Amino acid sequence: MSASVTPRPRTAGSDFAVLNRQITDAGLLERRLGYYAVRMSVVAAMLCGVAVAFVVIGSSWWNLLVAVLLGVVFSQAGLLAHDVAHRQVFRTRRVSDVVGRIAGNVVIGMSYGWWTEKHTRHHNNPNHDELDPDVQPEVLIWATESAWGRRGLKGFISRHQAGLFFPLLTLLSLDLRISSIKALRRPGMRHRGLEAALLAVHLIGYTAALLLVLSPLQALAFFVVHQAVFGVYLGMTFAPNHKGMPHPTGNEDFLRKQVLTSRNVTGGRLIDAALGGLNHQIEHHLFPAMPAPNLRRAQPLVKAYCAQLGISYQETGLIESYRQALRHLHAVGAPLREARADRASR
Repeated sequence: MSASVTPRPRTAGSDFAVLNRQITDAGLLERRLGYYAVRMSVVAAMLCGVAVAFVVIGSSWWNLLVAVLLGVVFSQAGLLAHDVAHRQVFRTRRVSDVVGRIAGNVVIGMSYGWWTEKHTRHHNNPNHDELDPDVQPEVLIWATESAWGRRGLKGFISRHQAGLFFPLLTLLSLDLRISSIKALRRPGMRHRGLEAALLAVHLIGYTAALLLVLSPLQALAFFVVHQAVFGVYLGMTFAPNHKGMPHPTGNEDFLRKQVLTSRNVTGGRLIDAALGGLNHQIEHHLFPAMPAPNLRRAQPLVKAYCAQLGISYQETGLIESYRQALRHLHAVGAPLREARADRASR
């Protein structure tokens, strides 16, 4: 069970300052350029390998296996773009933006600028019902009061969202693309023209590759499988981090706000690689610029410090993290199911 958010009366930021000094003195905020050079090279090699396989196999239904692999590669590219956006890789914003737009807009077809702005708001106010865009009521509902009054398809989804969670993840990639296009249509985004042009490069190149190599039916099947795998992988990467965790009251200091709303996922190096280090979500939220390979090394320091202050530090296995998120979704929809049952019995 997740502990409730109970702020402790201390000077805001003072507890975090102590931990920050420990982490800084341990050298855990220093960049790991060698690690990221290898990781980027591996992802680039995987992308090239998939492209070659796609062309060599040609107009064949066997290319659906390539679509599955491409979904995995796109997800790993997205995780790299995440690290770049947090300045874990490069020190300057200019270089980070260039690499981020290549990975985000050109490779995976998502607006890097839109996602970065959205993700920044999430980090500033994790799990906040009004300020965190990741828990604001859209398709899925994370607070029961947000679901009241929903009718039709939205009402059906809200009542059964736990069972529909993984099927809905197959649409996540499309949602990211649609949201990117909508954001680029609104004035005010930085470098909106450049973002749109790079996104167009991806869309034209991706569509042309499918139609030149595959038959129309095979191209459609490839698109569906690729986007579904990409969406499910991304969703399964981010879902364990905050879903089902407490929602802050707004009175917590930085340390407690970040720790109490986050959940770590236990596991070895394979889990680190699969989730891009985001399984160490508590450490990542406390130190967003910390390179991914240092998060595991920071965990003992953060965990011990939280124990010293009496702050609940939540960690669980990967499967259990999904169970907790699904249980929360099911509980949120319970009042709506009961209300519908009452209406039906009258």
